[in-house]
Amino acid sequence: MSENEKSRQPTSETGQSRAKGEIPASMRWMRRIKKTFSFFFTCGLLLLIGTAIFLVYLRSQTLPVTKMLQTSQMYDVHGEVIDTFYSGQNRQIVPLSEISPNLIHATLAVEDQHFYDHFGVDLKAVARAAIVNVQAMAKVQGAGTITQQLARNLYLTHDRTWTRKFKETVYAVQMEMQLSKDEILADYLNQIYYGHSTYGIETASQLFFGKHASELTLAESAMIAGVPKGPRYYSPYYDLQNAMDRQKVVLQTMVNSGFITQSAADAAAKEKLTIQPLSKKKPSVAPYFRDYVRNLATEKLGISEEQFDEGGIRIYTTLDENAQQIAENVVAKQLESKPELQAALVAIDPRSGEIKAMVGGRDYAENQFNRALSNTRQPGSSFKPFVYMVALQNGYTPVTMVKSEPTVFTYDEGRQQYVPRNFNDQYPNANIDMRQAISKSDNIYAVHTILDVGPQKVIDFARKLGVASPMKPLPSLALGSFPVSPLEMASAFAAIADEGIHREPTAILRIEDANGEVLYEAKKVEEQVIPPAVAYVMTNLMESVFEEGGTGNRVASTIKRPIAGKTGTTDTDAWLVGFTPELATAVWVGYDKSRAISTVESHLASPIFADFTEQTLDAIPPKLFTVPDGVTTVYIDPVSGKLSNEDCPNAKMEAFLAGTEPTTYCTGKAADPNGTNGQKSGSKGDNGSWWNDLKRWWND
Repeated sequence: MSENEKSRQPTSETGQSRAKGEIPASMRWMRRIKKTFSFFFTCGLLLLIGTAIFLVYLRSQTLPVTKMLQTSQMYDVHGEVIDTFYSGQNRQIVPLSEISPNLIHATLAVEDQHFYDHFGVDLKAVARAAIVNVQAMAKVQGAGTITQQLARNLYLTHDRTWTRKFKETVYAVQMEMQLSKDEILADYLNQIYYGHSTYGIETASQLFFGKHASELTLAESAMIAGVPKGPRYYSPYYDLQNAMDRQKVVLQTMVNSGFITQSAADAAAKEKLTIQPLSKKKPSVAPYFRDYVRNLATEKLGISEEQFDEGGIRIYTTLDENAQQIAENVVAKQLESKPELQAALVAIDPRSGEIKAMVGGRDYAENQFNRALSNTRQPGSSFKPFVYMVALQNGYTPVTMVKSEPTVFTYDEGRQQYVPRNFNDQYPNANIDMRQAISKSDNIYAVHTILDVGPQKVIDFARKLGVASPMKPLPSLALGSFPVSPLEMASAFAAIADEGIHREPTAILRIEDANGEVLYEAKKVEEQVIPPAVAYVMTNLMESVFEEGGTGNRVASTIKRPIAGKTGTTDTDAWLVGFTPELATAVWVGYDKSRAISTVESHLASPIFADFTEQTLDAIPPKLFTVPDGVTTVYIDPVSGKLSNEDCPNAKMEAFLAGTEPTTYCTGKAADPNGTNGQKSGSKGDNGSWWNDLKRWWND
């Protein structure tokens, strides 16, 4: 072997390895560590970048479109709930500021103690739950946060799958990025289910304790906060002992979480709670009025059906629940023995145009047709005051005489004839004045008057009073031959009651959305359509309807206050429309299929009107109708219609438009410019026979 070959031959094992190009073990180990670190660092960096990108993506994405269904409510004029509306979920949403801190703390303690610290997912709770579940070899503890529960309830199903759980977590994180903690907590408390078809803390508070969520005590809050864990098990309506045991658990959890002291928890646990009785939803108050309001809101005010039923709106109406209950009771009482007879009633405050009561039929459950709004029934003689008010403005006075006898009237320039008849063909066959014509409902006088002043003028006048139903300028118009609705009649007579000012009938005062924003507010629409003096003279004349000999005399003993009105009867309809200074009411009685009514049935409208008016105004002292400027009252002789003096017996006080009163006496003497020959006369404020009137009004 040459020397060179010897020099290249390895002299040891190390040398042999190095000669073969191998790396030492320590170096190989270091390289592995570096590669592993580099791998995990790269993965971590990529994960961070991916997470950041994912979070930015979530931040940029809007949450799924969802809507928390809410209960809409309708209130009467005193703020009492008339009815509630909801589709499946009975809920009233309130802001966090209107929820008792006791309830908030109780909920946080039992549902998510670290709610204000985590980002939608409580990692500590997840780890703790995992350990407990592994130890028990079963799922005995959950780790869902309030945010996750809300995400599940709003956007997902309750299926127990990993896919649903992943989506729930993603939505929870997204909600935390886009909403504040207080917003999430408020949504949760308004969304959660408390059993008995009740959603949200406000509705639950009303259900269990009959109070607002803001008023809940610590004991009440602990009781309610324990229910959502299992409404069928922890509701006090199902098992009171379970509910009380759960309440104690909630209180102790609040102590452990630092929300309350042990002494406060002990005191709350001993507090006796008054839980409201669980009852079925009471029948709706004023169902016909409720439907009327719904139609107004959805058809005229732009409120959608969906918003009305599920949008949590609040509708403030003009209805007086006390008056409504009286109306329903009176109608039911009077129709009790007449199973097929129907009735309608509408009452309006003349001073505002507000509808105070509405009955559309005897039984809403049986038939929802609202007869109070139906313009298919003839008003009969209750229409006559419109004719006479036109006449008073065209030369007629309360003492204008017309002979009441069988008469053939010609019209249309002599080409047409009309032969009206009085009830039971009874005619005085003598001259009668306007007061007699109104009190006894004389048809001859009415037709004579409308042909004299012109039917078209009467139609135009009725239109100003809100009568929109179709009418034709025929002689029969004076006898109410063209159908109108009870609402139209009540509104028109309300204008007479309030010195000739017609106000649009109002049922809705205000509508607010779930956040309290005003969606609609009623505006006053009023117009002076009758001169005040004319309205008063007509009122004074219509008071005689309830006096001796008047068509409404049969209920005179029921009425204890100044009242004016007019009856109306056809073969198929009976009416009484009248008013006091505070209330105008139209009552209709009849059959749905235009079946003839009997004499007894035709008399039922009057007692319904009288009983309703007196009971509704029972707490209000009787009030005289205000005498406006332009009215003169004098004593007249009822036979001649002239001024009365000592030579004319049976004098009566009569009101006239100033300047239209008689100027001569019944015996032909000239009027005494310095006196009244022993009789009283005067202008505004002279009530003449006020003492006799008051005695009648107050007399039992």
